[in-house]
Amino acid sequence: MSPFGPLLSLLSLLRRPAVWRHAALALLALCVGGAARAQTAIVIGGALRMDNDAVWQRIVEEAGGPGRARFAVLATAAANPELSAQLIVDALQRHGARAEHIPVAPRLEGADLQKNLHDPALIARIRASNAVFFSGGAQGFIVDTLQPGGRRTEMLDAIWEVYRRGGVVAGTSAGAAIMSRVMFRDALNVMEVMRGTMRDGHEIDQGLGFVGAELFVDQHFLKRGRIGRMLPLMMAKGYRLGLGVEENSAAVIRGSRVDIIGGRGALLVDLRDARSDPSLGMFNLRGARLSYLDHGDRHDLRTGVTEPAPRKTAAGAPVPMRASLGGGAPSQSGPVDTFQRDILGDNRIVQAMTELLSSPAAEVRAMAARIRPDATGDRDRTGFVFRLYRGRDTQGWIDAEGGAQDVTLLDVRLDVRPVRLPDPGGG
Repeated sequence: MSPFGPLLSLLSLLRRPAVWRHAALALLALCVGGAARAQTAIVIGGALRMDNDAVWQRIVEEAGGPGRARFAVLATAAANPELSAQLIVDALQRHGARAEHIPVAPRLEGADLQKNLHDPALIARIRASNAVFFSGGAQGFIVDTLQPGGRRTEMLDAIWEVYRRGGVVAGTSAGAAIMSRVMFRDALNVMEVMRGTMRDGHEIDQGLGFVGAELFVDQHFLKRGRIGRMLPLMMAKGYRLGLGVEENSAAVIRGSRVDIIGGRGALLVDLRDARSDPSLGMFNLRGARLSYLDHGDRHDLRTGVTEPAPRKTAAGAPVPMRASLGGGAPSQSGPVDTFQRDILGDNRIVQAMTELLSSPAAEVRAMAARIRPDATGDRDRTGFVFRLYRGRDTQGWIDAEGGAQDVTLLDVRLDVRPVRLPDPGGG
């Protein structure tokens, strides 16, 4: 029998009706492009540098490795789709993948969006891939194009086929936002979300759901203080686990396992034991758990077990943060450190967590407090106190030979309560 027999049989199916062509293209992608690993979602926090080899190489490896990875790149969210797609294609190809731009974007000059969206040839190219990459931009463009009115297009069905047969779906910034079943659509003002402005179809919307129904993800997370908007959404939509990925960093999610790679890591939010007091009339919670995971850390969402990166262990044993930094023993009756800086500032939530674990303080408090010049009612003058404190299982590790920023922080407790801010005009 000819060694080309199976391949010729597959090619013959391409001349059959559409249902046969779709099946044949899926099998052909496995035979020619190489089989990817188990289905994998890669959530990139945005601002991914072209020279971040750790992230780009891992993306290619998850899709089958150099020579086997075959990417369909969608710059649907981008303001300049042609340029965004080309940069992504170039980066993937430099790391050994085959990649091509699928020209489906509202802002693509000279292109007929609806014609391209429903073009059988473009849909077939996606099905023949083993990975899909979504660019950054405006995530509303992605869902409005591929899932208008909550209904999947055939092109989105093709993307899901790639994913379900063991492929990769990766996305940066806007391309990361669409990974949850619910996403932030247009909620740049974190304080307004905390004060209750969170409307379906405006601040929030349906995502595409590649990370499953139980996990919420957000992007540009530490840089833009988005802990303040993640917590209210999770409480409102019934999420118990959230993952906020920082810029130039990525979370590789395969089943229940999460690997963190890149620049500054990700914040894991666990609300399984959290509760809220509805009598306060504004967003509040008690008993949230926060964990900061850095490059090389691994976490299991099902068991809750975290494995710090090997560089944070010595002879196989964890190197506790406090021992590494010379801190004293934890004091449950020690002084309260007031963390004066705005908790919604750049990386402030992780700085507050690090302060708690590297000093004898019993707790660290910080404010989220911003008043608009045109503020009128009590709602506009509501701020929030963040109280971080230890639980029995709170712990942290540091790279003993690295910088003080290279840490893993687990199960820091968080309470948030609303407070009325003073009238800046003295009223």
